[in-house]
Amino acid sequence: MRIALVYPEVLDLARFKENRKEFPPFGVLYLAAVAEADGHDVRVVKVSGSDHVRDFTGYDVVAFTIPSSATYGIIRDCRLQSRYDGDPLILVGGVHPNFYPEQTLRDIEPHAVGIGEGEETFRELIAQARTRRFADIPGLCHLRGGEAVRTRPRTLLKDIDALPLPARHLLPPEDLVMSDRLSTTDLRMAHVMFSRGCPFPCRFCAAAQTRIQYRSGAGARRELVDMIERYGIEGFAIVDDNFIVNKRKVRDICTGIADLGLKWSALSRVDTVDEALLGDMAAAGCLEVKYGMESGSPRILRAMRKNITPDHIRRAVRWTRNAGMHVKLFLIHGYPGEDRASTRETMDLLAELAPGIERVSLFRFVPLPGTYVYDHPAEFDLHGTSSRPGWDGDWAQYHIHHNHKHWWGTPDQFAEVEAGYRELAGMVDELWPDRHRVPTSAPGA
Repeated sequence: MRIALVYPEVLDLARFKENRKEFPPFGVLYLAAVAEADGHDVRVVKVSGSDHVRDFTGYDVVAFTIPSSATYGIIRDCRLQSRYDGDPLILVGGVHPNFYPEQTLRDIEPHAVGIGEGEETFRELIAQARTRRFADIPGLCHLRGGEAVRTRPRTLLKDIDALPLPARHLLPPEDLVMSDRLSTTDLRMAHVMFSRGCPFPCRFCAAAQTRIQYRSGAGARRELVDMIERYGIEGFAIVDDNFIVNKRKVRDICTGIADLGLKWSALSRVDTVDEALLGDMAAAGCLEVKYGMESGSPRILRAMRKNITPDHIRRAVRWTRNAGMHVKLFLIHGYPGEDRASTRETMDLLAELAPGIERVSLFRFVPLPGTYVYDHPAEFDLHGTSSRPGWDGDWAQYHIHHNHKHWWGTPDQFAEVEAGYRELAGMVDELWPDRHRVPTSAPGA
């Protein structure tokens, strides 16, 4: 069968006024890999808001992915405005459909919407491309007698190492290999996923899968060797939601890749690391750990259900620096309840930690669809979401980059948050003026 897998690219969300690519569409690349393993002819199709009409004539299956609510409109327009012939099987999956499958089914008019882990579901759907018998396929929402129905939930794979490697060969190398994305280096690098899921209850985060699955050290090594041979990479960035959770699994991966001589980075919570583990990571080539600090205010951290304290942040930074690695912090400003006092607490903690921090990324709070905050609009006095008066139907507004929208509270509260953000942003720009500068070597090199 001929299969088209469609994904959206929105460069301006990645970095304002820069033609900066995000990491590749791993969900699509894994689906492509399982379809190719079954002998199908697969094409990966990239679309954007200004370039989304495509000719899908000749395809037996057209599958669309929606990796964020901000790209919902792009995929909807691509699906409805593109050209088809015959009666291809139309499928939709991704982050937004996971949370809102019935809405996706109604708006985008596919034959089925995938819910949950997608590889086995996709394989079984392809097998039913002509019969359209979906009732016995787990992890779907589809129409039956004109009504949207869900099949039984899909059980997660016990061994994600059993999946074929993501089909990177279907994308041009320039969409995969970069030289400005690994800490403060210009090393030739690529992105990888070594785990799936996040078990933590942060109220600002949309985590569709709460059970974490890890690749093995052998599986991670196999993928990295493949990329060394194909692309000549010198390093990689792990883009998992929370790579450092199961310390035994992390150590297995460190052991499996240590002799490859690659530099790498990973994301973590501040409360799941310890000195010994960070030492093992550094010995395996890790040069930077990126932490979700979010706020320096204990009150805001509690409200977020982040379940960390400023002392957790201090220890993680100290231990990481002692291990010889760089530290990057992610901040979220403007969570409901933010005020000048909480902003000052964040600034005070940042000033204290600044000598040990290489990079900082500051984001404004946005009530992303699928999060606890979004699904409880009255509790947080939200404005302008799909369940509140004044909703304009524009899903593109739900992005986390340079978002200035008044999302919650009174005008006076918004004015206070705006003033605090300007002060915090000014501090970040002053303390880390070269945080996007690319030097020529890794730390310790």
